[in-house]
Amino acid sequence: MTRPIEGRRLVPPGPPDLGDLLRKVARGDEAAFSSLYDAVSARVFGLVRRVLRDPAQAEEVTQEAFVEVWRTAGRYDPARGSATSWIFTIAHRRAVDRVRSEQASADRVRRVATEEVPYDEVVEEATARLEQQQVRRCMQSLTELQREAITLAYYQGYTYREVAELLEAALPTIKTRMRDGLIRLRDCLGVSLA
Repeated sequence: MTRPIEGRRLVPPGPPDLGDLLRKVARGDEAAFSSLYDAVSARVFGLVRRVLRDPAQAEEVTQEAFVEVWRTAGRYDPARGSATSWIFTIAHRRAVDRVRSEQASADRVRRVATEEVPYDEVVEEATARLEQQQVRRCMQSLTELQREAITLAYYQGYTYREVAELLEAALPTIKTRMRDGLIRLRDCLGVSLA
């Protein structure tokens, strides 16, 4: 929009009066809001971007700030400062709130990740007893030679050769019986025995 001065010569208008635009926005004037947005949005985004660093978050916060400007334009008091300062204060406060929110969220995640879960002796003992009962039941399903060989090797620490000597059986027989016994235990317990 230009205005004529001195006959035919046209002079472009100066920058819009942001205080006047804010008063119109307070009355619900969408065109005034559009003009206000066009006049300051780039500078508001720059301010928010310096605080947040992340362009996507800066865009979100800039949008939130302008929504707040639209909703609260009636609170603007020119006696307390310029319209630009008022808008920048809203944007800066929103950006700082976002930084604090992100930091609090990160702290919460870090705290939960490093928090030790209290040891529950009762649950641990009950689980151990159930496992022991299951192992005993599965051990009973083995042949006597398998059960004795596995007990000597795994519970008393004997080698294959020592187990063979104690049970007076050939070493290949002991190895075969233990392998077969471990396979049956694995199937009975439903786990992989490494």
